[in-house]
Amino acid sequence: MRPEESRIAIDVDGTQISAIYARPEKPFATLVLAHGAGAGMEHPFLGGLAQALNDYGVATLRFNFPYREAGKKFPDRPPAAIAAWKAVMNEAAARSDGEPLWAAGKSFGGRMASMAVAEGMPAAGLVYLGYPLHPPGKPDKLRDEHLYGLTLPMLFLQGTRDTFATPELLEGVVARIGPTATIGWRDGGDHSFARKGVKEGAGSVGASLAPEVSAFLRANS
Repeated sequence: MRPEESRIAIDVDGTQISAIYARPEKPFATLVLAHGAGAGMEHPFLGGLAQALNDYGVATLRFNFPYREAGKKFPDRPPAAIAAWKAVMNEAAARSDGEPLWAAGKSFGGRMASMAVAEGMPAAGLVYLGYPLHPPGKPDKLRDEHLYGLTLPMLFLQGTRDTFATPELLEGVVARIGPTATIGWRDGGDHSFARKGVKEGAGSVGASLAPEVSAFLRANS
């Protein structure tokens, strides 16, 4: 039976942010899930993924960054986003029974997770849902330097039409990271994993990623 989702508040340096927690019976892992720059934790993509992961035995905690909580359009600067990540991971650890604790995020959320880990945030591994390797049309402006110091398991789930990550460039980055990193390509997917000519709701798209994510977590937990 799918677990009930609980809404909780988490303190980040004196500011309250919202989060949604769901814990199936005896989960084998907990995945903390961050949203992208343009949508919050309520987006159907994240909800569909989280609920499907619950069915696979993964506890989930998705949250809003402070800017989203405040109703602002522009994402937090890295220091504020990293502070939020650390606070949420601490909350997830406090609610766990010692199972592996993973960090994941859509685009901006995943990149901030990796930067938080690079600054010492503990995590069993990282899952990127459309890593923003470079701005669209600007493959020369890579956001990759901090990735090469990370030695934990990393899964890059990426659409082959994602304008934020030229396939050849991402393949090169993952090869340089080494065997701890792997790519799961979604043929024809864009930055939101939508495919041309395929009518599918965002919730279903998110849920479709759950089998690969849960399998990666199991294999590396």
